[in-house]
Amino acid sequence: MRLLKFLPLLICGLLYAQEEVVHSVYFEFDKFNLDEIQANEVVGFIKKTDTTRIESVQIYGYTDDIGKEDYNLKLSNNRANTIREILIENGIKNKIIITIEGKGRILIEDDFSENLPEKRSKNRRVDVVLNLEPLPKIELAGFYTSIQKKHLIGDHIYLEKLLFERGSSILTFEARKELDYIAQLLLKNKALSFEIQGHVCCTPPYQKEAFDRETRKRNLSQNRAETVYKYLILKKIDKERMTYKGYGNTVPLGKGTEYDRRVEFLITKT
Repeated sequence: MRLLKFLPLLICGLLYAQEEVVHSVYFEFDKFNLDEIQANEVVGFIKKTDTTRIESVQIYGYTDDIGKEDYNLKLSNNRANTIREILIENGIKNKIIITIEGKGRILIEDDFSENLPEKRSKNRRVDVVLNLEPLPKIELAGFYTSIQKKHLIGDHIYLEKLLFERGSSILTFEARKELDYIAQLLLKNKALSFEIQGHVCCTPPYQKEAFDRETRKRNLSQNRAETVYKYLILKKIDKERMTYKGYGNTVPLGKGTEYDRRVEFLITKT
């Protein structure tokens, strides 16, 4: 039961977890000012960070274990304030710097350990902690077989029954039924605008468009798209929501030639 009491707090913490970036700035022995190289490293760190995502900044100063405790505490505070000034000079707002704290010296447990000078040099530092807002979720356009309640610009709607006979731009009975259903969905979702894209199969690579036996012209994919456009207008779909275009044989599905005798919708506005 005790675990259950803490579970909501854990879940809440996970939901609001921030991304945390930590950058350490190292100082010379007994110094709290930075040379040009060190200052440039801090500025470079800031420039690489998307400052619009910074929710808060925490600055913690440290020293090595050499010297008196009170002196080191003051030194660590001075180091933290040096970094604060650089951050503000380079565009970080003072109000989001929520912590500036000198934590004094970092003790080393074993004075006879290897690389003692190197360990001490890494303790003469300031840690800058940036708490960043999470990146927005990136949604990518997708492929669907019907109109969805929510679409992104760039979504493709491939209607499995909106297929044509070879060489024809006349709607089949199955295609009309499919468009009747799609028209109902489009009437409910009036915000959608789209391009009607016509396609063909079975032409040689050098001949991108196919011959339409009804019009006796090589404009079959364009005619298929226009046929769907006109049919949807008859079904009360506002023509201002639609455009149409023939793509010839340039976008095969790779499923078989019968599936390339098709019309698709490309969402252009939501």
